[in-house]
Amino acid sequence: MTELIAQQSDTHQKALRINLDPRWYGTIAEIGAGQEVVRWFFRVGGAAGTVAKSMSAYDMAVSDAVYGKADRYVSAGRLQGMLDHEFALNVERLDEERGDSNCFFAFADTVVARSYRGGNECHGWMGVKFQSQTHDEPSQIVMHVRMLDEEAYLQQEALGIVGVNLLYGAFFHHHEPEKLIESLLDQLTTGRVEIDMIEFRGIEFRGVDNRLMALKLVQLGLSGVAMFGPDRSVLQPSEVLRKQAVLVERGSFRPPTHVNLDMLATAKDKFAQDPAVEGKPILQLTEITMRNLLAERSEIDRRDFLARADLLAACGETVLITDYFDYYRLAAYIAERTTERIGIVMGVPSLIDLFDERNHAQLPGGILESFGRLFKNGLKLYVYPLRPGPDEELKTVDDIKVQAELQPLYDYLAGRGSFVNLDNYNPEYLPIFSRDVLRRIAAGDDSWEDMVPEEVAGLIKRRSFFGYVRPDARD
Repeated sequence: MTELIAQQSDTHQKALRINLDPRWYGTIAEIGAGQEVVRWFFRVGGAAGTVAKSMSAYDMAVSDAVYGKADRYVSAGRLQGMLDHEFALNVERLDEERGDSNCFFAFADTVVARSYRGGNECHGWMGVKFQSQTHDEPSQIVMHVRMLDEEAYLQQEALGIVGVNLLYGAFFHHHEPEKLIESLLDQLTTGRVEIDMIEFRGIEFRGVDNRLMALKLVQLGLSGVAMFGPDRSVLQPSEVLRKQAVLVERGSFRPPTHVNLDMLATAKDKFAQDPAVEGKPILQLTEITMRNLLAERSEIDRRDFLARADLLAACGETVLITDYFDYYRLAAYIAERTTERIGIVMGVPSLIDLFDERNHAQLPGGILESFGRLFKNGLKLYVYPLRPGPDEELKTVDDIKVQAELQPLYDYLAGRGSFVNLDNYNPEYLPIFSRDVLRRIAAGDDSWEDMVPEEVAGLIKRRSFFGYVRPDARD
């Protein structure tokens, strides 16, 4: 009870400060889970100075009549339609009378909370479009929220608090977007709400790289993942993964090499031949874990992170950043969002490492529990061969030896088809290792350019990634 009072007190103060600030005036429109955000502003008093209009449209026909027809009502498209419509109405109706003294805003959410019967996905889209100065061009923040409480009333309560936090952040922290993100779960916990996508747009956020903002969500534990498209746009993972057969390669991609791309290409050829996948769309992902980004550092090197993201984008790849070091957790996350087949691409060293029991000590059932979770639903590992040195033998899934007590487990999984040997590899790429590329870049040895795709080499040289120094600037 004390915690609930503290939550209400802090959210109360935020809503009251907004109401008492004469600048902000606009609309709060909510579809689905009720008037959970606007009720805070009415509850604390003084809402007449802030809320020009509040509305809720539960009936689809009513919603369509106001905002136009939609294929999906809980979607980014529906939210954007709401924000654009309500903001435009405010400017059209109120600018002449209030434009010199008020900054107009439109807040909207479209949400599905726990139904009476339960079992449904509880999530929604929330956003605010606002002027930071009178008569200014609008700026916008949009995010996707998942409610994790079991009870509908708790989900609605959390939704209201997040909405107040978003409005407060937009009005008072828009010049510090990272602080804004940190404040989104004020008076809540990551066990109640997950925010797996956020996007800043408009004049106030013209200097913001949304990929860094998405990374911030993962760093803070607000989400387990962040996803970026080849065009560098931030994506909402559930929307992208839905109904897709998914092939994902984990790596450092520092930088992406011919081997990295050959691993994906050869795995995709094999993956597409799976009867459960044949003829279906395949989503190809390149995944980097937070552990890899930190790599013995106390903080993430943002330039290094953006370099890798930009280089993968240049290769046309969709990037997934996760806080899931354990493969079974990555597989579970994807499986919750698609009913189609999942494949994970790795090299022989990663497969050998997977059979190290120390990597599964956090589970009560150890490696057996981990593998039971990983290999369910027909998931397969697509394994790229390794030649450690020019005079050493090729290692493939067919001749790997693990610890003696685990060899029967390995042989069982191999026999049931859980490992797919990527024998369609390009032999010329086997000697290439990312660490050698980095060493040659640092040494000014231009032979590294033959070890990476042309677009990767060009971008590294143009942006001076990974310490690259132009020939005319070398000693």
